[in-house]
Amino acid sequence: MCTNGVNSAQFKASIEQIDEAVALTRRWTHRCFHTADNAQLSKTAAQLQAAQGLLDEVRALLSEASDLAEEEEASAANVSVSLV
Repeated sequence: MCTNGVNSAQFKASIEQIDEAVALTRRWTHRCFHTADNAQLSKTAAQLQAAQGLLDEVRALLSEASDLAEEEEASAANVSVSLV
């Protein structure tokens, strides 16, 4: 459905695609964290762990954005069009 000139389904799919990319990046970061931790590179491991936390925050924000998009789409769908 198109709401305010935006295809809502495609828009939500785009947000989901971004989230999937961030999830993959988070997984790679987690693996690098373990590599650094096992190699006793404590400062590097700490930075990678901090990056993981930030990526988790990004995913939470994307989830909220997706929920808000659904809410706003539903409120915009209450518009009625009449034939004149």
